[in-house]
Amino acid sequence: MKPERVRIKDIAAEAGVSVTSVSYILNKAPGQTFAPETIQRVHEAADKLGYVPNMAAKSLVSNRSRLIGVVIPQTELHKELMFSNPFYGEFLSSVEYIARQNGYHVLISGTNADQTYIGVARTRSLDGIIILGMYLEEHYAEIKKAGIPVVLVDCYSENSDFTAVNIDDFHGGYMAAKYLLDKGHRRIAHVTGQLKGGGVTQQRMCGWKAALEEAGVPYDGALLYEGEVSYEHGVRTGESIAGCFRESGVTAVFASADIMALGLYKGLRNRGASVPSDISVVGFDDTWLAEVCDPGLTVVRQDVALKGKTAVEAVLGVIDGDSTDKTEITLPISMVERGSVTEAVKHMGG
Repeated sequence: MKPERVRIKDIAAEAGVSVTSVSYILNKAPGQTFAPETIQRVHEAADKLGYVPNMAAKSLVSNRSRLIGVVIPQTELHKELMFSNPFYGEFLSSVEYIARQNGYHVLISGTNADQTYIGVARTRSLDGIIILGMYLEEHYAEIKKAGIPVVLVDCYSENSDFTAVNIDDFHGGYMAAKYLLDKGHRRIAHVTGQLKGGGVTQQRMCGWKAALEEAGVPYDGALLYEGEVSYEHGVRTGESIAGCFRESGVTAVFASADIMALGLYKGLRNRGASVPSDISVVGFDDTWLAEVCDPGLTVVRQDVALKGKTAVEAVLGVIDGDSTDKTEITLPISMVERGSVTEAVKHMGG
């Protein structure tokens, strides 16, 4: 038999105070003038009886659900959320922690490439939404019409209605290629996810191309390996590069995510090539993978936890009415050197 929920009147009877007093104390109503002994007696009674707050009832009173939705749009139909990529784990861990510190819970959901999130948002009465990655333009308009506070993360949409939290992904791609160029590399391959307008992979690829152009190195489309942001895509690309790197002249690879760089290590080694003596590798993100792989991965570093924290603080600002105008928040990036890159001359036996 389902146990009965402990009610406020049960706590009032146990503590010997009025129902109103219990309600004020448990809900931390402003302007309380209760004696410390009374407050302690109410909390002890609530603990003794196993009282659990009815969040649905509190939401009706406050007109807030205390729920923030995190949406991760999928770029392909019927794909699972990519939690094998530690970027998502670090981002979501930070989001959940900061939300919890502010009295909110997080609802995580993916959407297929052809799906909108508005139904979920309305059904769950979400107070705000964080969208991580690219979404269809018409869906942004739909959410805007619903009046739900939204913050975009890792999105370069031209939609001017929402606050956005990004890094300078174009400059990050430029930094990676420039670092390798400064080490003497000229045949630099790039392994990336799907290249779509407004996405971070597109921005990083454009930065890579810009650095090549600046150095007078002709762009070669054969050195662009587009696919999924996954370990498996990295392995396939590594095997492909290792099978012909002496003929193709490739001496370095820039991977637009650490998870693909780790796959590159595996694919290169599967075909007898080593990092960095045969092929130098630069990754992007600086997740825990970058430190545990052998050799350690040189990366363009972004603070993923800070990105999650900033996204929550931004959406709470919109919810609370502290921030009503669109804001562009650009977080810093940096280069972290480890053991996966060597001078190009060493590749050539110099």
